Amino acid sequence: MQDPNKVERQGAGIGVGETRVIQEVLPPDTRSAFRAMQALRTELGDEESFAQAVDEVQRPEGYRLVAAFEEGTPEAVAVAGFRTGHSLAWGHYLYVDDLSTLPEARRRGHGGALLGWLTDEAGRLGCAQLHLDSGVGFDRVDAHRLYMNSGMVIASYHFARRVPG
Repeated sequence: MQDPNKVERQGAGIGVGETRVIQEVLPPDTRSAFRAMQALRTELGDEESFAQAVDEVQRPEGYRLVAAFEEGTPEAVAVAGFRTGHSLAWGHYLYVDDLSTLPEARRRGHGGALLGWLTDEAGRLGCAQLHLDSGVGFDRVDAHRLYMNSGMVIASYHFARRVPG
């Protein structure tokens, strides 16, 4: 029986005969997702502090990591951080906190493969919707194209404010 958290795919963007493995990243392997996550979250310090924040703070709150690995690479080339929740507006939903691909691995289908895995996982968990927020600006055009091509729509504005103190 195939592990539902490990999916091997050949697909768009990767070379003939190469395999992409999508799998959930669990402790003690959290560090394997660091470089891919740092491509989006540039303020991340080092592998150790990243792993500690994810494993000791975020995971207890329901945060999970899933990553794409190219055949023969121990380090993720793309990663998504996500969680599930319930709200009056969305019902039971899966929320993508982070979706990032190493610059040298972009345009090879990894982000789309992760979004496909996340959509499947949302269905498996009984979620009615999948959500993510994305920054705006010219540097986000490719990401927005990916989301739209994956069946997502711009459903709202997201407002934020720093809280003094």
